[in-house]
Amino acid sequence: MEPVRIGVIGGSGLYSMPEVSDVTEIRIDTPFGTPSDAIIIGKVRGQRVAFLPRHGRGHVHTPTEVPYRANIYALKTLGVSHVIAVSACGSLKETLAPGHIVIPDQLFDFTKDERGRSFFGKGLVGHVGVADPFCVDLSKLVAAACREAGGTVHEGGTSVTIEGPRFSTRGESHVWQQLGFSIIGMTTSPEAFLAREAEMHYAVMAHVTDYDVWHDEPVTSDMVFKQFAANITLAQRAVALAIEKIAASIASTTTHCGCESALASAIATAKERIPAETLIALKPIVGKYLTKVED
Repeated sequence: MEPVRIGVIGGSGLYSMPEVSDVTEIRIDTPFGTPSDAIIIGKVRGQRVAFLPRHGRGHVHTPTEVPYRANIYALKTLGVSHVIAVSACGSLKETLAPGHIVIPDQLFDFTKDERGRSFFGKGLVGHVGVADPFCVDLSKLVAAACREAGGTVHEGGTSVTIEGPRFSTRGESHVWQQLGFSIIGMTTSPEAFLAREAEMHYAVMAHVTDYDVWHDEPVTSDMVFKQFAANITLAQRAVALAIEKIAASIASTTTHCGCESALASAIATAKERIPAETLIALKPIVGKYLTKVED
């Protein structure tokens, strides 16, 4: 199958948007289990795109239960090199109002349960750099697309990922503010770190739905879903424009971010010490560096 270079991780409002045509669905098994749902492949503005519902259709996976490794691995096997991660978020700053879009440039991982934070292990050790956890080049393209779509966009800021599925206490929310964080969500970690290990360009399009619980009115699920539903047309326009810009960027082959070579000096284990089954399982991730990986 011809590689699909662009992936979108988000909700049903994205893969069902009017601009998606020629839709097919595929199910992929991975060494890390099955992804959240079938991957929907369609065309948007002439580009083949892989859409993956992060929580599964019908929102059946909690943030802790999302099979992050399986999701990123499956997209990698399809040839995806650029991922737009669309999510709802709470705001920790007055200036980041509900309805606005934030393109964060930093990430703080405060998750607690085991979510599968790395592809490495089972005899293969790698230490990937994530000083800047989001692709700088892709983040700029996504921000520009959001502005062209008519959104109020804020570039930069730190996103903190909490475990969920509960929302924060007021005490926790005030601590996040004191630490200078901008937005809060439940899924960006470890998704961003896995995308870096998979050498993907990954950027977040975070739609502000609420002021968390530090504001007068505490956040509720109903509030989040209603605000995101109100944003969905904007999100669809922004994603379509971003896809167009990413395709042009891929065609120009001018990238300076280094995401596509993130593992170049990250693998610490001597090849002869890596178990054969681990090499085979991780071939889509590390194959280009460990060249004699068996099929």
